[in-house]
Amino acid sequence: MGFVREYATQAPERSAVDTRAGLQILEFGTDWCGHCMAAQPLLHTLLGGYEAIDYRKIEDGKGRPLGRSFRVTLWPTIILLRDGQELARA
Repeated sequence: MGFVREYATQAPERSAVDTRAGLQILEFGTDWCGHCMAAQPLLHTLLGGYEAIDYRKIEDGKGRPLGRSFRVTLWPTIILLRDGQELARA
């Protein structure tokens, strides 16, 4: 999928994330978060050439169940998953 520029307002269900095969990167944040925007050039450099990784930018905030299920408390939060299992986060 490669680098994505905008945060998706419709997040996938947790069950869809957990059952997806292969590598996934989930980035939780918002378009108005200064730290999220400051991280974008680095993320673009790192992820721009990896089309095989399922990379999703997910808008997070109060009442957003996917972020809560991953215990996201700060933005941006970037989570690396393999076959639905968390490998690392930053």
